[in-house]
Amino acid sequence: MSLYFKYLSILFKSQMQYRTSFLLLSIGQFFIPFSVFAGLYFLFERFGQIKGWQFFEVALCFGVIHLAFALSECFARGFDSFSGLIIKGDFDRVLVRPRSTFIQVLGSQFEFTRAGRILQSLLVLAWALTNLTIEWSLIKVLTLLFMIACGVFIFTGIYMLAATMCFWTVQGLEVANIFTDGGREMAQYPLNIYQKWVARFFTYVIPFGTVNYLPLMYLIGKAEGNGILYMLTPLMGSLFILPCFLVWQFGVRHYRSTGS
Repeated sequence: MSLYFKYLSILFKSQMQYRTSFLLLSIGQFFIPFSVFAGLYFLFERFGQIKGWQFFEVALCFGVIHLAFALSECFARGFDSFSGLIIKGDFDRVLVRPRSTFIQVLGSQFEFTRAGRILQSLLVLAWALTNLTIEWSLIKVLTLLFMIACGVFIFTGIYMLAATMCFWTVQGLEVANIFTDGGREMAQYPLNIYQKWVARFFTYVIPFGTVNYLPLMYLIGKAEGNGILYMLTPLMGSLFILPCFLVWQFGVRHYRSTGS
């Protein structure tokens, strides 16, 4: 991981060479999800509630999933832009270095301008938490932190799957955006507002339900039972990244180089 943090430091310094550009892009990233949140606000202003969910409950869900997405975009951007390494033949150089391909690709690109999106998500999350009557305990604090971490792992896992496709397709496939951008838009609402098959798919296949539904119900007091079980659901969802890593390793073993 020392290599990863070295990459982090180098790319941060390079992006800060153009500070005005960095600042403007960060401001832009702040207002992109802000417009989406404004739509959410006006939706509840008109209808009051959605299937029993109040505005601040959904705002909490919104803040968690957008924060997880922004962190993943910031620190796992290397996999999202992996097709560039394949097209230019740069992945061949990655293979001959005596370090993990996972760490090298993960550290090949960072999007620090996502700081604006992270800030906006934190503000929404803080606003929601201050307007909800949650009886806090150590388990609930850990559950909230695990929800955010689980979301980061899930989005990173999807980026890894999309990157693995590039070994055979060269270009990244836009279908992956169904599960990244589309997954983010879908998961900003509790899953039980959707059809049952949608909720099941995004619980048992791509486990967004372990981020924005099961532990969320426990946090706001809509679920009874052992709090430790609800705290563990995000940890179980985080295991999604393990098969993604295995698929990535499979793709690396079957990479045939560019021939250039």
